[in-house]
Order: sequence, then structure tokens, then C-alpha cells
Amino acid sequence: MTKTFFSVLLVCVCFLQCTKDDVVFPKAPTANAGPDQTVQLPVASITLTGTGTTQNGHITGYLWSLVSGPNVPVINRPSSPTTTVTGLVAGSYLFQFMVVDTAGLTGIDTTRIQVTASAIQTLSVQPTNNPTEVHLMGSATLNESGYATEFSGAAWTTGGQPIYLRGLLKFDLSSIPSTATILTAKLSIYSNPTPLNGDLVNANIGSNNALYIRRVTTSWNPAGMNWLSQPSTTTTNQISIPHTSQSFLDLVDIDVKTLVSDMHGSINNGFMISLQDETYYNIRNFCSSRHANAAKHPKLVVTYQ
Repeated sequence: MTKTFFSVLLVCVCFLQCTKDDVVFPKAPTANAGPDQTVQLPVASITLTGTGTTQNGHITGYLWSLVSGPNVPVINRPSSPTTTVTGLVAGSYLFQFMVVDTAGLTGIDTTRIQVTASAIQTLSVQPTNNPTEVHLMGSATLNESGYATEFSGAAWTTGGQPIYLRGLLKFDLSSIPSTATILTAKLSIYSNPTPLNGDLVNANIGSNNALYIRRVTTSWNPAGMNWLSQPSTTTTNQISIPHTSQSFLDLVDIDVKTLVSDMHGSINNGFMISLQDETYYNIRNFCSSRHANAAKHPKLVVTYQ
């Protein structure tokens, strides 16, 4: 045999004895996206913390991404192992965490974030001596407003001259968060058992004393308010209260959700209450926040989430 033959034989023997188990392939890194979480609105943000391990040197990169969810929130630092996420709404989110190691291999893991709706909150407002409540009175010769134990939607006469009455009511809604959703809003106003206007006996008089409750659209200052300077209103989403022939009729739990939602979404300038047709002699007298019976003060109850 020649030397060349022995060399070829040695190579063949080595090839036959070496198996694929002797070849070491690098293993992909392991990613851990952290535990699943459940949070409740109105949470401002959540924190995602991921980790990665590798046998190929070290982890060189990270990436957070959204797999699914009810909206697209903001991942504030997607290339960091720890990031905050903002802009969440109620629903289930699935986030993916990916790591890259020195060998350029990747590992992924996911974590689920369940965001539940906020608890239903209730705001009940029934102030005494409400400073943002005004009784408007006006005519060709009368230009007044002020605080009284009642407010009215009315058209009457005094000294043979027509006189018109309207009520302005504003409730403090500032404790409702700007991000809240108004679920219900109920306004209650109560007939004055001892009326100061009209025939001084019956709270409700006339053949057409139907009312409008409208949203006030311009700011107003009770201290400088009078009939001629009264604020403007809008007919959008106005509430129509039908005529009554009853001498006394409390208006309990009037549905004013649309009006309160409009106030919450823009600027709260309150309500105006007035007759639909200001033709005398028609009147509806209600207790103001200065009435002796606190249970009959105007009340607004709002639920929100």
C-alpha cells in the first residue's frame, strides 16, 4: 500500500466515527416577559419587566411589542427590558417580549394584562345656599336677579306689566375625573309649598306651564347677573317637561345625562329652567337651595365610571 492509500483510509475512518452529536449548535436565548397582571381603571400606566438569559455570551437587545388588545396603547420604552405602558382601556392585552443575544439568536415570551373597568362612582350634590344658583326676573321695567328661597319658570304680571322668571342652577362637578364616562345623571327639583310668586298659594298655575331645562353655554357671575345680562343657552339635548294641572308636583330624577355629559365634555355653566311658552299667566315655582326644608333643595345625582 502506498502512503496515499493509508491517508485516505484514515480520513474515512474518522468521518465514520464522528457523528452529529459531536457538533455543538448554539442554543437560542430564553426570554421571560414576567407574570400576567390584572389592573383596574383609572390606572395611569402599567410596568412591564422582562429578563433574558443566554449561553452565547450575553443579551444584546430587547423589544416589547403588542400582539393583541382592545386598542393600541403607548409602549414608552420598547427597546428596554423594563417599560411603562400608557393609554390603556378596559380589555385584555397580550404583549410580546423578545431578546437577542451575541450570536444573533432570539427568544420570545408573552405576558397578558387584563384591564378591568373602573368601579362605578356616585356623586350626589344637594347644596345649601348654593352660590351658583340665581332667580332671574325681567320685564320692560324690571331687570333683576338674586338669591331667594325659590326659583321659577314663569310669565306673570305685576302692576299690569308682564314679568318673566327663569332659574339658573349650577352644581359643582369638579370631582368627576376628566376621563370618566357619565353613566347616569338625575336632577330633582321640588315644588315650593309656600310659593312667593303667582297666586302665592299654588306652585303650579296656568294652561301651559311646560318647561325647558337647557344647558347654559356661556359663563356667568351671580354677583353681576341680571335679566338683560343672563347667559346664553343651547337647545341641543334640551329636556322638555310637560305641562301639569297639579298645584304641586315634584320633578324627581329627571334624566339629564345628555346635558351633564355635554358639561363634562366641555365647560360646566349649569342649567337654565324656563317656560317653553312665556305667555302669562303660567308658572312653576320650585324650592331653591335657600329654602328652609333642606330635603327640598335642588339635587343632582351622577354615576360615572
